[in-house]
Amino acid sequence: MALTDEELDRYARHLVLREIGGRGQRRLKAARVAVIGAGGIGAPVIQYLAAAGLGTLRLIDDDRVELSNLQRQIVFGDADLGAPKVEAAARAASRINPLVQVEARQARIVGAAGAAELIAGMDVVIDGTDNFATRLAVADAALAARIPLVSAAVNQFEGQLGVFRGWEPDRPCYRCFVGDAPGREEDTCAEQGVLGAMTGVLGTLAALEVIRCIVPFGDDSAGKLLLADALSLRFRTLSLPKDPGCRWCAGIGPAQIR
Repeated sequence: MALTDEELDRYARHLVLREIGGRGQRRLKAARVAVIGAGGIGAPVIQYLAAAGLGTLRLIDDDRVELSNLQRQIVFGDADLGAPKVEAAARAASRINPLVQVEARQARIVGAAGAAELIAGMDVVIDGTDNFATRLAVADAALAARIPLVSAAVNQFEGQLGVFRGWEPDRPCYRCFVGDAPGREEDTCAEQGVLGAMTGVLGTLAALEVIRCIVPFGDDSAGKLLLADALSLRFRTLSLPKDPGCRWCAGIGPAQIR
């Protein structure tokens, strides 16, 4: 997939990076990425992936823009209030880079089967949702389809980020990290609060990891968990072992998950 003269100018700062270059930029241009959640984490993901020249961005969210979103969801403005998030975010992505194809899917994910339909044909999935049941459904669907999953979450002043490719023999899946994780009640962002800039930090790092999934550079992030604490300004990276008893990435569970 050749780069046009316009693309050579637009992506010039990528092209001079030895780790990316023309070959890497062509891989970005050919890539298809699903962004689950156009919220605080999804906002910088959408902006940076559009700017980076991803071929196709599929935005998946069922919410509409509310005034309380604007404190952290920087892809939106006052003019977007009341609009479906995916449509407003798609317009913003196209303003940043009209060369990127943006698919807006205003949909709510219900179960791994529903997630599987929405991520079909994607090269990478980034999940920035704030609902645990949705995160599990997306993780299970991505594992079953063997699509790399970038998972990011923020709570108040803390955040975490991981890349999961559990079908590989030495890499954990998301279930290796959280276990069987039966349904549980969670405090919402509205109840606990969240530092807006913290979602920007995690979303930007998530965008970086999506790019790394498409154009490998540096150390492989799969099997590691990044923990960020804004109160102490501390970042830690933990190694996540593969759970030998995990029935999902052992090849037993994914095909049976509904």
